[in-house]
Amino acid sequence: MKKTLLFFALILSIILTSCTGKIENQTKEQASSLPNIVIIYLDDLGYGDVGAYGATELKTPNIDKLANGGIRFTNGYATSATCTPSRYALLTGVYPWRNKNAKILPGTAPLLIDTAQITIPKMLKTKGYHTGIVGKWHLGLGSGNVNWNHQISPGPNEVGFDDAYIMAATQDRVPTVYIDNGKVANLDPTDSILVDYQQNFEGEPTGKDNPELLTMKWHHGHNNSIVNGIPRIGFMKGGKAALWKDEDMADTFLQKAIEYVDMHKKEPFFLYYAMQQPHVPRTPNPRFVGKSGLGPRGDAIVEADWSIGEFVKKLETEGLLENTIIILSSDNGPVLNDGYYDDAVEKLGNHTPWGPFRGGKYSLFEAGTRVPFITYWKGKIEPATSDALVCQVDLLSSLANLVESNIATEDSEAMLDVFLGKNNKGRDNLILEATSRTAYREGDWVLIPPYNGAAINKFVNIELGNSQEFQLYNLKEDKGQEHNLVATEKEKLDEMLQNFLKIRGENYKNNSELELK
Repeated sequence: MKKTLLFFALILSIILTSCTGKIENQTKEQASSLPNIVIIYLDDLGYGDVGAYGATELKTPNIDKLANGGIRFTNGYATSATCTPSRYALLTGVYPWRNKNAKILPGTAPLLIDTAQITIPKMLKTKGYHTGIVGKWHLGLGSGNVNWNHQISPGPNEVGFDDAYIMAATQDRVPTVYIDNGKVANLDPTDSILVDYQQNFEGEPTGKDNPELLTMKWHHGHNNSIVNGIPRIGFMKGGKAALWKDEDMADTFLQKAIEYVDMHKKEPFFLYYAMQQPHVPRTPNPRFVGKSGLGPRGDAIVEADWSIGEFVKKLETEGLLENTIIILSSDNGPVLNDGYYDDAVEKLGNHTPWGPFRGGKYSLFEAGTRVPFITYWKGKIEPATSDALVCQVDLLSSLANLVESNIATEDSEAMLDVFLGKNNKGRDNLILEATSRTAYREGDWVLIPPYNGAAINKFVNIELGNSQEFQLYNLKEDKGQEHNLVATEKEKLDEMLQNFLKIRGENYKNNSELELK
């Protein structure tokens, strides 16, 4: 009897082992059939900064190659005219105005994304993807009291990224160090890092008090701690061995992106390649200085374009390009003088970073949020230009469809067929945001409610969209938003306003005290 039982147990074990092996093999086969996903996200790149979008004074051959070989969207939007909110929406599939803390964050801000919240990398991990971020984070770290000399958590790793090589905030904010999976890279444990956004550390020079130490002169808002001769926002002390070299930043992030591909090319991967260009301070490597003829801002864009070309070349060399979808966009529109004297205004010439649109970074006008938006997949996406209304907030649900996940969010619309060029039916409407103020796009129309505040940010010389009255524009006939049609299109105004309020709510006014009358 015992021998019989042992025999059946042995047979059962063989069957189960065989089945388990088949299941594991099936899972691996399913994962291996999935495409790699790369999001290349630039910082302050305007609609008109790219050759494929009309730039004639600035050459961007590598971005143009993606645009001309894929879908070039002419109605592609970031959710916000500033960086942190747009990055929040891209990764979470949630409008940034739903989170009151989704504003431009200091380098010491706590993690903005809830660790229980769904994100693109979390969703992709359920399908067997390895996930990585290289570059700018600017979504907060820790719980609000970070010790930069120990493990920094929570951060990218806690919201879905297996690998994370980042800078905490922006290139013009402290701490000016790279963070490798929660630890400051190259930190000397005997030289602790201290960071404060309220007061300086005793004996530390600042841009305001020590102009003789500067290699880049500040214009506004950038007069605190000096690192590499550049005055920053915020105060920092220590960590000398860990400080980045600004002119090497693009090369550093490119190398890390290439290393990521090397390490994970045999499995499906998602890489969020968040570039810092052309955000201030504009510090192109000496190889690119003077290449654009437009000063450091133009040179930084040329450098970014070259980096993108090198990264795509890596995918091609490894035989991955035909199994990789690349999505390229920018976190918000352009700005020239954003805090430093760097000839961005003086050397602009005939270049128009905002393209045919009005406004720029910080603005509710079109140039604040309408940005280059490209999807590229060699052999899978037929080259085309699309006027479909699409937004970065749609990437979560759309990529979920791509990998056959049922994960979605209310704000993120599934636009996979649009992104793949299979149809041209984009969104019906979209809420746009700029520094807590919101506007409403529907069809060819855009509505900007009345808001208090200056009409122009004089520091950066950009129209903000603030007015004492409603603004209504037909973008098909008036791209430059020169003709406010409120007086002649009252029915359209009422219709747009009601549809806007259904989504945004009656308390949308935020910093506006005007009544809806």
